[in-house]
Amino acid sequence: MSASLEGQLVVAISSRALFDFEEENEVFETGFAQDPLLPASPAPPGVKKDAAYMQLQLERLDVPARPGVAFSLVKKLLAFNDAPESAEEAASPALPRQRVEVVILSRNDPVSGMRVFRSAQHYGLKIQRGAFTRGAPPWRYLKPLNANLFLSTHLSDVRAALAAGVPAAQVYPQSARASEAHPHEVRIAFDGDAVLFSDEAEMVFQAQGLHAFQAHERDKAAQPLLAGPFKPLLEALQRLQQAGTSRMRIRTALVTARSAPADERALRTLMNWNIEVDEAMFLGGLAKGEFLREFEPDFFFDDQTGHVNAASQHVPSGHVASGIANPLL
Repeated sequence: MSASLEGQLVVAISSRALFDFEEENEVFETGFAQDPLLPASPAPPGVKKDAAYMQLQLERLDVPARPGVAFSLVKKLLAFNDAPESAEEAASPALPRQRVEVVILSRNDPVSGMRVFRSAQHYGLKIQRGAFTRGAPPWRYLKPLNANLFLSTHLSDVRAALAAGVPAAQVYPQSARASEAHPHEVRIAFDGDAVLFSDEAEMVFQAQGLHAFQAHERDKAAQPLLAGPFKPLLEALQRLQQAGTSRMRIRTALVTARSAPADERALRTLMNWNIEVDEAMFLGGLAKGEFLREFEPDFFFDDQTGHVNAASQHVPSGHVASGIANPLL
C-alpha cells in the first residue's frame, strides 16, 4: 500500500521561507560569489547562472542554515506529531499518529536541496519529503499533496497557488522573527477581508469609501460573507486543535481594520461556518503592527502590502496576493 497524507495538515514551504538563505540567494541573483577582497566578477560565459550558488551550497553542506521567517510556525506545527493524545497513548510503544506533514517545495536545485534537508535534521525538524525544481515553478505539486498552506518568497508561485485554490502567502524574508514566549502554542493571526472572507466588502470600501462600507456591512450583518482563500486553512487548524493534545494548542486571532458596526458581520460569518477564533481585534484603521507585536504570532497573513510591510517590522508576515487590492498586472 502506498503512503498517504490523508487527514493530515499539509504545509508546503519554500527553502527561503523556512531558512535564512538570503546571503546565498544574493549569489544566485548575481551569478557569482563575492569575495570581499576581490572585485566582483560575473560567472564566465557558458556557465549556468546558478553554478556559483550550487557550489556555495555544496561547500556549506555541513553548515546548518539559520532559521527563517516561517521556522517557528513549522517547528510548532510539527510538534503536534510528538504530543501524546492521552495518558494511555503516552504509555504506548506505538508511534503517535501523524497529524502534520511539512513538505519542501523549492526552486532550488536538487544538490542544494541536500543542505535544506540537513539543516532540517540539525534542528530536529522531521521533514522527509520535498521537490526541488531548479528554477521551475514548484506550485504545480501542491494539488497532489492536497496542501492546506503554501509559503514561498516567490510572488508568481503564490499567485498561481491561490488561483489553484490553495491558501498561499508570499513570505517577507526580512520580517522580524517569532517570539519564543509561547513554546506550546501555535499563534496565527489573520486579516479578514480578502483573506478569511471574500473581498465583497472591500470592493465597496474601495469604490465608495468608509461610510458606504459601514452602511453596507450593517445592512448585511445577518448575511454571511463568502469564503476567502484562507477559510480552508482556518478550518484545518480548528480540526487540528480539536484533535486534542496536552502539550500543544493553536491560538488564532482575527486582526482587521473593521470596527463596529462592521464587526458583527465578520463574527456572524465565523459563527455560520462553525469556526471559532480566540481573539478578534477590530482596529478601525489603526496600524496593526503594535497590536500584533503584543499578540506575538508565529505568522500573520494580510492581503495588503502596506499592512504586511508594517507588520513585518514586528512579527513574521506574509502577503496574500488576492482580492481587489492585488489586481493582476
